[in-house]
Amino acid sequence: MDFGLKGKTAIVGGGSRGIGKAIALGLAREGVDVAITSRNMESLSETASEIAAETGQKVIPLACDVTDRAAVDQMVADAIAALGGASILVNSASLPGGSPGAVGSIDSIIDEEFLSDFDTKYMGALRCARAVIPHMQKAGWGRIINISGTNARTPGNLSGGARNVSLVHFTRTLALQFGRDGITVNCIHPGMTRTERTVGMMAAKAKKEGGTAEDAESRIFAADAPGTNALGRMVDASEVANVAIFLASEQACAMTGELLNPNGGAVKAVFY
Repeated sequence: MDFGLKGKTAIVGGGSRGIGKAIALGLAREGVDVAITSRNMESLSETASEIAAETGQKVIPLACDVTDRAAVDQMVADAIAALGGASILVNSASLPGGSPGAVGSIDSIIDEEFLSDFDTKYMGALRCARAVIPHMQKAGWGRIINISGTNARTPGNLSGGARNVSLVHFTRTLALQFGRDGITVNCIHPGMTRTERTVGMMAAKAKKEGGTAEDAESRIFAADAPGTNALGRMVDASEVANVAIFLASEQACAMTGELLNPNGGAVKAVFY
């Protein structure tokens, strides 16, 4: 299928690794020139070189702290100058699951870490969108895709739940405000996703519980396990990226303000 993305340009937050990297790679494979951003220039440069070598597209690494409005505004200006525009914005800059001091029971929450998580994921997305939207309005076309998370629907993680629910509200609000400018805004709820971090996570779990890393993963997705999903396996970052590519495409032009869940059917509830 031709997604109609050849010649488009994108800014992908959190693009040096994980879901952000998978989305940047997927967009580049569709003919999109991409600026990837995170705080670590070394990992950004490595990823940019890797994606450019595979796809032949222009991939620009831009270090940026999304908690700093001036830094975000400069990053967007630099991306547009390098790419010639910013058709697509993917907000995926955050620590998966949240900072250690921002998760757990309410009596263990460290306020500063909780606020830092919110500042990075929610306010970071807001700052990036605020900087990009005027350029999309001028072009009369734009796609904003916010990467949230399934723990918005699973009580327990106060930081993850708060910031992810807020991103859904943010998504719908922007969709209503800017739809007539040709800009669509949608949200994705990944669940547990296979990324570069998975190997270390499963190895640590195996060391704690016994057995191999494969055994540890199998226990997570066993039929009677509380955190399992309908597929009984971990979703790969590339599968989440496929959904983002669809939302960025011409085929998704009538979809805005919506939430998609490529999480393998996690969460045993009915949503309407």
